[in-house]
Amino acid sequence: MADTPGRITLWGVEVFVAVAEEGSVSAAARRLGASASSVSQQITNLETALGSQLMHRSARPLTLTPAGEMFRPRAQTILNEAALARAELAADDLAALTRFRMGVIEDFEADVTPRLLSRLAVSLEGCQFLLETGASHVLHDQLEARALDAIVAAEMGPPADGMEVHPILTEGFVGAAPRGRIDLNRDLLAQLSPLPLVQYSARHFMGRLIAAELAKQRLTMAHRYELDSYHAILALVADGAGWTILTPLALMRARRFLPDLDVFPLPFDPPERTIALTARQGALRQLPGQVAGTLKDILSDTVVSPAQAEFPWMSRVLRVL
Repeated sequence: MADTPGRITLWGVEVFVAVAEEGSVSAAARRLGASASSVSQQITNLETALGSQLMHRSARPLTLTPAGEMFRPRAQTILNEAALARAELAADDLAALTRFRMGVIEDFEADVTPRLLSRLAVSLEGCQFLLETGASHVLHDQLEARALDAIVAAEMGPPADGMEVHPILTEGFVGAAPRGRIDLNRDLLAQLSPLPLVQYSARHFMGRLIAAELAKQRLTMAHRYELDSYHAILALVADGAGWTILTPLALMRARRFLPDLDVFPLPFDPPERTIALTARQGALRQLPGQVAGTLKDILSDTVVSPAQAEFPWMSRVLRVL
């Protein structure tokens, strides 16, 4: 049933905040998973209910009227109170939770995420799980935009205000080269320097970490390829196109290439990243901590222990927190 004009609805308030933050109806529609026409209609209904124009629709980007600016903090308070109410109602019985929107980095999609969802489904019997897989910076943006309830992603600096963080795993970057191309007992840097670097895309956080470390070490590596797919990178390396720098998680995700690779600790202090579960402070009570604990168990069994068994030296760069 369509919302009756003249009534203020929670959905209308959420749509207003999304449009105000995104600066356009179409961007807000993508964020909310709704059509642009329905988003526009919600704004019209809200303006009718409040008796004031909230937005200058002809402006690009869209801007708020004085009335819209006045209502915006009220709208955010309404959404915060609604989130708190949901948390309080679910506090004593998380089995009553009906929807959990979670974002998870691509590193986990094949081996880790399915196991996590299977375990959560046991304790949250009536819950619908909405999963978003993507790069860390995208997931952080979606969490701040309230499009997700919790994310599992690389930490990218201090957490935003109002967020709780549960560290899960820390990993240092490692190197991989075509099997037999280098002698691990000789000067690695001297052997790697002439080889092209198959580089992870600097458009992503991980790629920027690698680029920053190479600059810090004053290393200039020739490269012809810059990709955002671990599988494509390791396929090229296994085929002899060059060598690469990547994380243990990425390596184990594409472990089918291991027979064609030599994997080694980097010949300089490796950059590190921490994977953590981040959620809005208190919004889900004990659930974020429980999910983080479950993830640690799964990662120990499916990633960390196999990696350390294959490469004993990896215990120095890969550990569950």
